[in-house]
Amino acid sequence: MYFCGKLKIKEIMENMINIPAATAESFWAALQALTERQAETDRQMKETDRQMKETDRKIDKVNSTVGSWSYNQGRFAEEYFFNSFEKDKQNFFGEKFDEIKKNLKGTETDDEFDMVMLNGHSVGLVEVKFKAHENDIPKVLKKVSTFKTNFPKYQNHKVYLGLATMAFYPELEEECIRQGIAVIKQVGDTIVINDKHLKAF
Repeated sequence: MYFCGKLKIKEIMENMINIPAATAESFWAALQALTERQAETDRQMKETDRQMKETDRKIDKVNSTVGSWSYNQGRFAEEYFFNSFEKDKQNFFGEKFDEIKKNLKGTETDDEFDMVMLNGHSVGLVEVKFKAHENDIPKVLKKVSTFKTNFPKYQNHKVYLGLATMAFYPELEEECIRQGIAVIKQVGDTIVINDKHLKAF
């Protein structure tokens, strides 16, 4: 087998020696062209990678800008409604409240409560949005249980819920009323509260 293998190799080498010059030149030309194409492909891939990184950087910058803008809008709405409530904090939801707190952090969970009004037997929780949506309503309803989890001393207090937003639309307002959540909205320079259908949780 070994001898046969040597004969085979010898035969191949002799054939290579007898390759016409034109064929050898074509081979080397093709090899050169392939190498150049590979180099160009590598260059294009590097350029594509660079462009993708630049696009990612721009997207991150846009996301950061939009995030900051949304955050500032939210904070503006919170300040607006809080200042309005604080001016006349005594009577809301048919109750007289002794104090009002802003951005109260949970002690047991990561929940934050935008506005909390307190007295000896009732709690008013107001969720504030710059522009609210119907999807926000389940989150508002959940505030009752999360508040009592975080602040068990209010376990036996009645809890009233409100949704305050700079922009209400009819379906959102109707759903709030149906769920027993006070509708709190800006109308001109004043705040209007619809709490006729308010429910104590």
